[in-house]
Amino acid sequence: MIPDFVNKEALTELIDRIVDRTFKMDFTWDWPGGVAYFGVAEAYEATGNASYLEKLRNWADERLEEGLPPFTVNAMAVGHLLLTLHQATEDRRYLEAAERMADYLLKEAPRLPNGVFEHTVGEGFKFPQQAWVDTMMMAGYFLVRIGSRLQRSDYLEEGLRQYHGHEELLQDGTTNLYYHGWDEASQSHLSAVFWARGNAWAALTMAGALKHVKVQHPSYMMIDGSLRDQLSALVRLQDETGLWPTVLNDPESYAETSASAGIAAALASRGALYRRQTERALAGIVARVAEDGTVTGVSAGTAVMDDADGYKGISVKRIQGWGQGLTLAFLSRLLKTEG
Repeated sequence: MIPDFVNKEALTELIDRIVDRTFKMDFTWDWPGGVAYFGVAEAYEATGNASYLEKLRNWADERLEEGLPPFTVNAMAVGHLLLTLHQATEDRRYLEAAERMADYLLKEAPRLPNGVFEHTVGEGFKFPQQAWVDTMMMAGYFLVRIGSRLQRSDYLEEGLRQYHGHEELLQDGTTNLYYHGWDEASQSHLSAVFWARGNAWAALTMAGALKHVKVQHPSYMMIDGSLRDQLSALVRLQDETGLWPTVLNDPESYAETSASAGIAAALASRGALYRRQTERALAGIVARVAEDGTVTGVSAGTAVMDDADGYKGISVKRIQGWGQGLTLAFLSRLLKTEG
């Protein structure tokens, strides 16, 4: 049920402002728009506001008319939008595009030896034989969702394989936090930083994936256990404003909004267990939404940086699609009346 600390009318109005500002941004077929519109799609499902769906459909139709671009693992984030559009409209074009993307992941996407997708982000940005936690959102969760929707075990099992592979490479056995990246050549976590938004990608999508996996499936308890232990660590790192620092184990690093929203969405999925922490996160995040719907305090795009100072130096000056999208995902989670 909707938590008793949520003012439904006020939250719906806030969501509307954020959605309106998001549609004043311009996106290509890539992950910033994919995450932004994932959040809008979540807002549509939570509020039933048909204007959100219409705007999403207009954007997708224009992109499909232009033709699909060369695929990268990161750009698979757009698939989330396509699945929502197909579910809402039953227009086969959206599903056909999503299936092409899923087939690319199964048959063509580069991989590490354990089967995890290499984190590809497009021409000019090469990270050979590196696994990034971002992939759990962009590709792993997409495969789980499309596999569940179409009852395609090949898609579903590959998505689950990505969760288990990333857990194997990236979740620290002592802290239960996720590292940002893994480098196969050096057999290392590179700078070995516990980056907040990376942990949000993992937590948000593990919580989401569990809704698509039968409890009798062995993967269910594996994912649930990883998420359970991660959230237990994360709640102990929440600051006095209800947010999380961009370097999780450095409370002197700046509090970052998109990560806080993604983490809070995962906490909200646990219901009463994390009620207090979710309420604090809501207050902290709402305080960072400007009057025009801009989500502030969001770090710019972030590679696996050379050291912790590199993460702390990432600018939070500008509006970012992922800040809009993750905030919408959290607020929408609070509005949903089940689960």
